[in-house]
Parts: sequence; structure tokens; C-alpha cells
Amino acid sequence: MVIVPESLAATCRRAQERRDWLEGLPDAIRALQDRWSLSLCAPFEDVSCAWVAPAVRADGTRAVLKLGMPHFEAADEIQGLRFWDGGPTVRLLDADVDLNAMLLEECRPGTALREVPEPEQDVIVAGLLRRLWSRRGAADAFRPLSVLTAHWARETLAASQQWPDPGLVGEGLRLFDELSRPAAGDVVLATDLHAGNVLRAQREPWLVIDPKPFIGDRAYDATQHLFNCKARMLAAPAATIHGFADLLGLDDERVRLWMFARSAAEPRDLWNDDSGRLARILA
Repeated sequence: MVIVPESLAATCRRAQERRDWLEGLPDAIRALQDRWSLSLCAPFEDVSCAWVAPAVRADGTRAVLKLGMPHFEAADEIQGLRFWDGGPTVRLLDADVDLNAMLLEECRPGTALREVPEPEQDVIVAGLLRRLWSRRGAADAFRPLSVLTAHWARETLAASQQWPDPGLVGEGLRLFDELSRPAAGDVVLATDLHAGNVLRAQREPWLVIDPKPFIGDRAYDATQHLFNCKARMLAAPAATIHGFADLLGLDDERVRLWMFARSAAEPRDLWNDDSGRLARILA
């Protein structure tokens, strides 16, 4: 019997494509167990976009089996892990692209970076991002960031009747288009790097999981970590952005514009939330 965490089941209930994926999940897991000779433990509970479980291979080595649900942003995760090849992401040991399945290096002890104070997180995340950013293959290896912002813009426009401040959202959408235009300095981005996606490991002190590669502006990659520092961002946005941008060697105004654009115009279930409040502060 395959155990499906409630957080994953809840995410899948929102779309038919994901419900179909969830229905086929037990057969996919059994097929991968046989093909890769795996013994599986119970899946991790705090994962909402993939089925992830500790595994033991036939030779006794430990690994992690991950099957990702249909997810626009994460469509190139396997290709990204191959691209970075363990520097500084978890290593991809095997994969099935059709099933969006990955056999991954295990992070031990696997505690998340979010367990350490945020100022320490800033330094570690900045160091990881600077290692991840690569112009090698940046011309055609992955989708441009403009594809992601256009996808978000369509979702946001479809919810226009819910916007509490059309002027604010409209400016965010304008910046989505402007900031994501291809430029000479574009690199391969992780796009979802925050302290919850960095785990303590043995091969390196910290390894990145769940990369969602796109090609674009380095300043965008500062935003996901900053959004996960909500209290600091609401209390002292300028100082928080400046400090993190400085660690990354980025223009803090460019980071501020990206933070405003995402806060103002990124699609969401509830429009009167902390992101809207942050957008008003950053405007």
C-alpha cells in the first residue's frame, strides 16, 4: 500500500491533471522499486508537490526516491540536476523523465537550513546562489524567465475581479514584462532557493534540493529567500534587501523591483495578504 501524505493529496485535488497523476502514483512507485531495486520507507509528510521517500538500494546504499507531480515551474528539475551535477545540488543517481521520477543522493542528517538564524541563512544562501549561477549553456539550456512571468501574468489577469488595488497589480505586471526580458548577463537560475530547500549533508555542509531552473536575471534569484524572511521584510524591507543584495553582489534597487513585482502581481489564492502589504511598502 502506498501512503500519500495529506499535504500532497490536497495539492493534487486542485487540478484534474494532478488528480490523474495521483491515481497512477502507486503503479509508478512499484515499477521504479522493481527497476531500481529499492526498499522504501514511509514518505516524508511535509512535502506538497512530490512524493518523496527514503530508499535503500540493492547494494545497501541509501538514497531518496522522488516523483514530482505535474508542475509548470518544476518541469525542468531533472535537467537542472543533471546540469549542476552535484555542485552544489544533491546528485541525481538515476531518473525517469516520463514519470518525472528521480533517485537522489541522500542528505544526512538532512536538517533544513531554516533551523539556523536568518542572518546565517543569508550568508549560506548567497554563497550557494553564486555557485549555481552559470552562463554555460544559458542561451538554450532552459526556458527563459519571461516564460515563467508570462505564465503568472495570465493567472493573475484571470483573477482581476479579486484585485484589491488594480493600479498596484498593473504596475507589478508591467515590471514582470520589463525585468524578465533577456539580457546579455543572464544566467541559469535556481528560482526556488530558500532555507527550506537547503539541507545539511555530508559531501558538503549544505546541499540544494528542488531547483527549478530558468534563464534570466540574477536579481530574481534573491527574491525567494527574502520572501521566506517575512518578518524582517515587513519590518525593515530596505535594510533586508540591501544586506542580502550586497552578499550577492547585486544592485539592491533591482532586487527591490523584483520583490515589488512579485508581491504585487504574483498569482495567489487570497489577494489581501502579507504579499499585498509588502507590495504597498515597497511601492
